[in-house]
Amino acid sequence: MTESVLKALHLLGVVLWVGGMGFALMVLRPSLGVLEPPQRLALLRQVFSRFFRIVWHAMPVILLTGYAMLFGVYGGFGGVNAAVHLMHLLGLIMTAVFVYIVFVPWPAMRAALEAGDRAAAAAATDRIRKLIMLNLVLGLATVAIAPFGP
Repeated sequence: MTESVLKALHLLGVVLWVGGMGFALMVLRPSLGVLEPPQRLALLRQVFSRFFRIVWHAMPVILLTGYAMLFGVYGGFGGVNAAVHLMHLLGLIMTAVFVYIVFVPWPAMRAALEAGDRAAAAAATDRIRKLIMLNLVLGLATVAIAPFGP
């Protein structure tokens, strides 16, 4: 696979993940105020379900294409500058945060909704929101660093 194809796939995955978080936090969330709390939670359950599926596919593409470029094009960590090392670190942190979201607050939100416990579902949703905000900041920082790599 050529460097251009790897870079295109890498960037498409980043656009889906980081752009999706930006949309969710800056457009969708403020717009939810027109709905009653039970409707908000039901909608967020659907939104998270679809978005998390997208990220489960985009994230491995981002990681695999990043490593393919790192080792197949640039000769490993020794062949790149500090910007790539920082992007790598931030990408791994974002991955860990996402995996945590999917395995801890996301199941808690779904279970609370199934049990009819809106307060617990709202609390889990707020944890998810804060973690997505963290990942958005990390993702935007990574995008800002990218032009300084390799």
